[in-house]
Amino acid sequence: MLGTTSVVCLVSHQSSGSATTTRKASVKPHAYTRPAVAHAARTSAAPVLGRSVALPSTPPVPAAREAEGTETVIVTGTRETGKKARDSISPIDVVSAKQLSETGMPTLRDALTQLLPSLTMPTGGFDTGALTSAFSLRGLSPNETLVLVDGKRRHTTANIYANAGPQQGSTPVDVDMIPLAAIDHVEILRDGASAQYGSDAVAGVVNIILKKQDHGFHAQSITGITAAKDGFEQGLYLDGGAKLTDRGYIHISGDFDHQDHTYRSAPDLRTGTKINKILGQPEQTRESVAVNAGYHILDDLEAYVVATYAHRHAESFQNYRTASSLAKYPAYAAIYPDGYSPIETLDENDWEITAGLRGEIDKWHWDLSSVYGRDYDDVGLNNSVNLSLSTATGRTPRNFDVQGFTNEMWSNTFDISKSLRTRFWPHAINVAGGATYRYESYAIGTGSPDSTYGSGSDALAGTVAGNAGHYNRDVVGGYLDVATHLTRNIQLDLAGRYEHYTDVGDTETGKAALRYDPTPWLGFRATISNGFHAPTLAQEYYSAVSLSPTAANGIIGASSPGALANGASRLKPERSTNASGGVVITPAKNLHLTVDVYQINLRDQILPGGNVYGTQALQALEMNGFTLPDAASTWGNALSTHWFANVASTRTQGLDLTATYMSRLGDVGRIDWDVTINLNRTRLTHEGVSASGQPLLTAQSVAYITTAYPRSKMIWGGRFTSADGKWSVGVHEIRWGQTTSELSVYSGATNSSVANAYNFLQFHNTPKFVTNLEITYRVTPKLAFTLGANNLFDARPSRVPDGNRYLGVPQYYMSTSQLGMNGGFYYLKANLSL
Repeated sequence: MLGTTSVVCLVSHQSSGSATTTRKASVKPHAYTRPAVAHAARTSAAPVLGRSVALPSTPPVPAAREAEGTETVIVTGTRETGKKARDSISPIDVVSAKQLSETGMPTLRDALTQLLPSLTMPTGGFDTGALTSAFSLRGLSPNETLVLVDGKRRHTTANIYANAGPQQGSTPVDVDMIPLAAIDHVEILRDGASAQYGSDAVAGVVNIILKKQDHGFHAQSITGITAAKDGFEQGLYLDGGAKLTDRGYIHISGDFDHQDHTYRSAPDLRTGTKINKILGQPEQTRESVAVNAGYHILDDLEAYVVATYAHRHAESFQNYRTASSLAKYPAYAAIYPDGYSPIETLDENDWEITAGLRGEIDKWHWDLSSVYGRDYDDVGLNNSVNLSLSTATGRTPRNFDVQGFTNEMWSNTFDISKSLRTRFWPHAINVAGGATYRYESYAIGTGSPDSTYGSGSDALAGTVAGNAGHYNRDVVGGYLDVATHLTRNIQLDLAGRYEHYTDVGDTETGKAALRYDPTPWLGFRATISNGFHAPTLAQEYYSAVSLSPTAANGIIGASSPGALANGASRLKPERSTNASGGVVITPAKNLHLTVDVYQINLRDQILPGGNVYGTQALQALEMNGFTLPDAASTWGNALSTHWFANVASTRTQGLDLTATYMSRLGDVGRIDWDVTINLNRTRLTHEGVSASGQPLLTAQSVAYITTAYPRSKMIWGGRFTSADGKWSVGVHEIRWGQTTSELSVYSGATNSSVANAYNFLQFHNTPKFVTNLEITYRVTPKLAFTLGANNLFDARPSRVPDGNRYLGVPQYYMSTSQLGMNGGFYYLKANLSL
């Protein structure tokens, strides 16, 4: 996992909604070095380790190592060319491709979760929401984190997380649709950055830097299985580069990853068996490819292109339907004599292409780029029924095409910057500015006629025509950034941005950052900023109904007839105010520490706000064109619907700590130690009310946004590396802090009915410890094998009390973001480099 320290050498020119990596354009063709030098040097010098890399201003490395440029790390969050991470004003985590590989995890999201205490992901998730790789920073929704690829804004998924939980309503960037083999390193800015990058950068920014080597070939294979002997996973990762004459490069990467289902359900109270498979990891197969190329047309003019494509097929089990439910339908009873488990399927095609020109004119660095991205999700339902259709026609289809979603983004940016020297100011002044135009669209397609007839396909009804549509908006904006030194030891960075959205109006954001280094071994830093998250088009318009055997849960658009009839109003952008302060210290040789505290005030947070139940919910759904089974009128509180609204304001406070130390063991080798801690707490500061004066949030909803993320996450351990480099052993412990949830209470012999829609049981998912072990043996300088275990001792979440499990099945609560439910994962990995 973690261990040997990594420094990534690159030069960065960052701009409007982008942090574009580039080289100095004046380099001659015969000395061509590729933009953003894409290798990761390994050294004991700089405290990166996937941790904060804001180092003190005096180099802590031997002079011999300095010559390699291993300290020159230009990071996300600054627009100064040549900025070193050790001088960063804001906390930055830099994670190299080697560190990602050392986790043994087959996907980027899972690997980052093992490395970064401020990053968490859902324990499980439901339905199609479990099929998108969402993650959260600092205990905020996935929508509050901006993802860039090579400094350019990445398009988001079209697959909204529609089920209840802290991530409800999110349509994040699915980072696993970017080939893991293509990634050189990842930079994580843990600070508000809307003034620098625009919407969504409330909790921070994740900038994925792709490989740009013009030579070599690398192959990696990961084969693994869980401690429960299910969830088999196979990943294959290939990448290589070549020169385009002596003026350019091309690097091609590809992933193949397959994972089987895991099964974690408790016995179903209706059958007394584990036939209900709803609790577990979905099955999925993903193929992805990336092409990254650059070519110097002139010495000071480079053309570049980045293209990614990924396809995913995934399947997720729904609640089991007993054979008795088909007693009135003999045609189906013959097909499913033992009952059936509907399976939601997702066939996803995701692609993005970036093309641009960048260069230098009179020392002005400029970058003109255009990015088009599209994600299409075809949601199906297998092994199911439409009982209304059977009654009317006698036909018995088993597979349905139920939903289709498309999300598109076309972003165009022009960025320019220059380091100025004037006789009026003794220090260089870096000036950057730019403009952007972005087109966003979201489309909802109808289901097949068989899926929409009557009450629709069982488990997930097809989208009816009245809830389908195509929606879009335009975004225009500009920014200005000025950075300089006030004195030799004091840095100042000021940024401001204006943007106009055709659907939600204007936004103005700003940021001020300051750093003071009184001594070579001590530095202080602080930032204050405001930010925003514009409501996504999916949050504004998405509608669907999920059917269970004796329950239904719907979600309708905020401006739909059913919502408006119950007091809904148009969504506003979320607004935030961020403040942070920290210290960077090197108290002894090879010992590096950073401590940062932060506060994020988030106003007008978008969450489900209009919760209606029983007859009122039935009427709202029918106004929107949905037809439910006849029995739905008797389901009471088990029938509900809601819509998104600006429901609450919260205050998130926390602390990040990182520490690294290297121990030399003479001729034996060395050990690289590291400790990282995130402490995080969110409180509700304001709660919205409906037109009738009723609170928009239940106690359960409040828990989702305040206590569903861990109060703390700690990672500590070390990596031993032998002197000859043949052996490497990493051991790390992760402590997942407590999460607290408000659980629904069920009644009846089979827990099939909600006892009360407003009364809940408080449930504490107590802290858990996970041990990760990884042993690597390098057979030759080009070939290495690794045997590893993530969660060596098979730790699991706390079990939910019996009375709070629908049908008795979900023994782990799937909506929190603590320890995953799969338990131990053991793997064998092989690496070949040529």
